[in-house]
Amino acid sequence: MAIHPTAIVDARAKIADDVEIGAYSIIGPDVEIGAGSWVGPHVVIEGHTRIGRGNRIFQFCSLGAAPQDKKYAGEPTRLEIGDNNTIREFCTFNLGTAQDVGVTRVGDDNWIMAYVHLAHDCQVGNKTIFANNTTLAGHVHVGDWVILGGFTSVHQFSVIGEHAMTAFASAVTQDVPPFVMAAGNRAEPAGINSEGLKRRGFSPEAIRAVKNAYKALYRKGLTLDEAKAEIAALAAAQPELAAFDRFFAQSARGIIR
Repeated sequence: MAIHPTAIVDARAKIADDVEIGAYSIIGPDVEIGAGSWVGPHVVIEGHTRIGRGNRIFQFCSLGAAPQDKKYAGEPTRLEIGDNNTIREFCTFNLGTAQDVGVTRVGDDNWIMAYVHLAHDCQVGNKTIFANNTTLAGHVHVGDWVILGGFTSVHQFSVIGEHAMTAFASAVTQDVPPFVMAAGNRAEPAGINSEGLKRRGFSPEAIRAVKNAYKALYRKGLTLDEAKAEIAALAAAQPELAAFDRFFAQSARGIIR
């Protein structure tokens, strides 16, 4: 373990032997950090926070602080971060609250840029990219492979489906279906993330199916229930469209239209 002499690490913290902790960082008593992780200088990690293996946490981050929720009364809620995440400068990830599942979660292999805020009870999947100054309000759910453009703001309780993407300075006030690109204040649908799907190995047939699902949602004048039925029929032949089933099971705020 390589801990800078100016760092303050509570003796009760569970730190893997090869973790590096930079100058002036502070690690609280209920923190766990897995093997191969690196914590830069001036980082504060507190609360009941568990960090997995191979993470890189850059200077001036605050992880595991009390949620910005007036109802929070010191309950032992948690922050859980998976493996192989990059968390850049000045990020703030808060604990969960007793009013939700009690934990804020970040999955694996995420690339999280500077000044990103994850409020209490957010649930972030795997292989996402959050550009600088992305802000998630409380209880937001973000699926795998999502890309959020710089200065994107997401309203509390919103759901962003797998492989979705937002443009710079998008204001997301309702749920964004999987594969959809969203832009604007307030965010509106702007096609599908076809280039991203090609890079991730989606077949031409799968991309055509996603386009047809998008047309059902936004181009045919269908009600949402009618669009759901058409997408379900498409999904019977194209398993990638099962992402819509997972999304609709979570969606409660209505989708961007």
